[in-house]
Amino acid sequence: MEIGVHVASFTWPGSPQGTAANLGRIAEVVDDGGFSALSVMDHWFQMDAYFDATEPMLEGYTTLGYLAAKTSRVRLGLLVTGVTYRHPGLLAKTVTTLDVLSGGRAELGIGAAWYEREHVGLGVPYPPLAERFERLEEALQICLQMWSDNDGPYEGTHYQLTETLNSPQPIQQPNPPILIGGSGEKKTLRLVAKYGNACNLFVGTPEDATHKLNVLRDHCEREGTDYDAIRKTILYTGGALATGDMDAFVSELSDLAAVGIEGAMIMPVGPDPVAIIEQVAPVVGKIAEL
Repeated sequence: MEIGVHVASFTWPGSPQGTAANLGRIAEVVDDGGFSALSVMDHWFQMDAYFDATEPMLEGYTTLGYLAAKTSRVRLGLLVTGVTYRHPGLLAKTVTTLDVLSGGRAELGIGAAWYEREHVGLGVPYPPLAERFERLEEALQICLQMWSDNDGPYEGTHYQLTETLNSPQPIQQPNPPILIGGSGEKKTLRLVAKYGNACNLFVGTPEDATHKLNVLRDHCEREGTDYDAIRKTILYTGGALATGDMDAFVSELSDLAAVGIEGAMIMPVGPDPVAIIEQVAPVVGKIAEL
């Protein structure tokens, strides 16, 4: 099993003057500690479901550009881009740029978007859920077309592009990995099966994971795609990390690995995220054997 780090909060002592140094230190520890990936949020306001909306939030792809310069090994991506936040053609160009400048380490994490408050607050259109999923599928098609040798037009219901020119192309071929976030059984997991190289599931137990993976397998059979080629990941929210019990932490991940989960992203929330990451680093090798 792979393990990565997801930065979900930038509320640190000394911010904003010290934000760059703190983030750079996280990048250094993650890159040197054997972790597989480093991701950040794609929000404009902090999520008011978990924190105060007025807490610091950095723009995602600008942050990833900074992290690309501070790392040399880990994969970099957002967990996950909201489809409503950027025009798909510009999104493909942005991820391509990250891939080129990071030496082939970019990943497109994408989902249907959900945080209405920040859309309304900043004047960004927030269509109904059904339309957001339609836009998500078209965005996936546009990105894949821009990452191909087809630079012709794209005619969709929501997006029309006359020229899908994208130069340079990404270093990763045929394209940077596409990770689709979410656990919706009818739409999200169908899109994973049809377009995705990876998924990120919201599950609490191995039983939950087993059910979602069975749904994904069924979608793959219907779409004629390879279930085994899709990397199955979760956002880890278990209690062992908070208590510092690394034996329990490894045990929880072992149970998830046993049912087919191949990667976990931990969230080091608090005033000293580096301490949490350093606490996990010694067991990364053991987790890799799961």
